[in-house]
Amino acid sequence: MKLHTPDGNELMEVHRLEREGDQLIIRGTIMGTMPTKAVLRPEQLRAGFSLLSLGLIFSLIGLLFTKGSKSGS
Repeated sequence: MKLHTPDGNELMEVHRLEREGDQLIIRGTIMGTMPTKAVLRPEQLRAGFSLLSLGLIFSLIGLLFTKGSKSGS
């Protein structure tokens, strides 16, 4: 999975999600070259869910069925 900036530049490529105890480990590369390991703790995940509104949830579900444009690949 790739994350891009608003102007289309690759920001991060996520290679793998793993569980370590009660944490989610996100492994990938930033800016195409720098390996990184990010940690998502349970309290951070709960805080992330508080950012979701009902309208945004429906929009995210709709995105699953939208054919997006490929940029740079």
